[in-house]
Amino acid sequence: MADPIKAVRGTRDILPPDSALWQHVEQAARDVFQRYDFHEIRTPIFEDTQLFARSVGEETDIVSKEMFTWEDRPRAQSEKAQSLTLRPENTAGVVRAYIEHKLGETGKLQKLYYIGPQFRRERPQKGRFRQFYQIGAEVLGPPSAGSESPARDAEIITMLAQLLREVGIRNWELQLNSVGCADDRARYNQALREALAGVKDKMCADCRRRAETNPLRVLDCKVPEDQRIIESLPKISAYLDEPCREHFNEVRKILNHVGLRYQVNERMVRGLDYYTRTTFEFTHGGLGAQSALLGGGRYDGLSEGLGGPKAPGIGFALGLDRFVLALQSEETVGIPDQSPAIYVAPLGQGMNAEAAVIARDLRKQQIATELGDDTFRAKKSFEAAERSGAKFILFVGENEIASEQFALKNLKSGEQMTVARAEIANKLKS
Repeated sequence: MADPIKAVRGTRDILPPDSALWQHVEQAARDVFQRYDFHEIRTPIFEDTQLFARSVGEETDIVSKEMFTWEDRPRAQSEKAQSLTLRPENTAGVVRAYIEHKLGETGKLQKLYYIGPQFRRERPQKGRFRQFYQIGAEVLGPPSAGSESPARDAEIITMLAQLLREVGIRNWELQLNSVGCADDRARYNQALREALAGVKDKMCADCRRRAETNPLRVLDCKVPEDQRIIESLPKISAYLDEPCREHFNEVRKILNHVGLRYQVNERMVRGLDYYTRTTFEFTHGGLGAQSALLGGGRYDGLSEGLGGPKAPGIGFALGLDRFVLALQSEETVGIPDQSPAIYVAPLGQGMNAEAAVIARDLRKQQIATELGDDTFRAKKSFEAAERSGAKFILFVGENEIASEQFALKNLKSGEQMTVARAEIANKLKS
């Protein structure tokens, strides 16, 4: 007998009842997005590799180490092979769609959200998988639509705080920073390069490489032995120009006014090269040392970098795998109950069809219903009903069909009553 095939390392199956918690988060996100006037976009799960190289940054760990990339075989000799990549993040795909479908020509602010899988070839660990799931949203459009406004930054951060409250996550902290514009970062990168020149040899291999290629990425280092050196490096706030400084101050002013608490963290630069100005992270104590729950930031030059029109934007991504871990660590949050309200038990040969009609009618009235079959005797039907988690059991036999009066039993209290067929749904709802 052949060995059973298992899920590939770094992937997993999400089974009931855990999947109910995932659905709870996804539905809460959709509800909040609708109130903030966001609309769903669905992009392909693979894209041209150049999309990520040009947007995320070739020197980031994502592009240099973690992408699932392959050459797509041409179907004809006249065609060239195309390098394709499973999406490691979704902002680049959303901006590509914005450009390709000329959404900027509408003159409207585009407020888009997505829910779906992403893929990174990283070492699997707690809450981190090679196929993982994200909920994200993006706000972008022409400057005339208000896309550059700090109000957009504050709105998306406020929306996330609302989402956290509604799904039941309480133990969170918001960290905020500004990484400035491209000119600011160029000056800051040079300052970092000079500061690192004499100490980089004492740091990890990744930091030694980043110190030469992209010094800003050194601030992402999580190696404990490197933290003392990183703490001594220059702070980006000293290199912000006046417009960026004013933008960040206005974001903070709005957040202060709506009563949203936060902490400025000048080391937080996020892991993607396209970020400009505002960056933010929500962290959670239930996730251990790597406490980031979700994060995002502004990306004002990304559209132009991908060959599109000027379209300043800001967005975020929430990793569902880690988000659910955080949710499960909150003592007040449990898995939503998805048990059926009633188990319909046909009694006697030939009662399957009659029971199916009753189950159909109950389901039409939005009542979750489990259906047995007529091979079960009463005792076995009771056992099956209890295993299903149903709150009631309804017996369907020849006498019940003839009289249109049915025995309905509360499986928790043991109370049994006789209910007319037309009143079954109303009785369950009450």
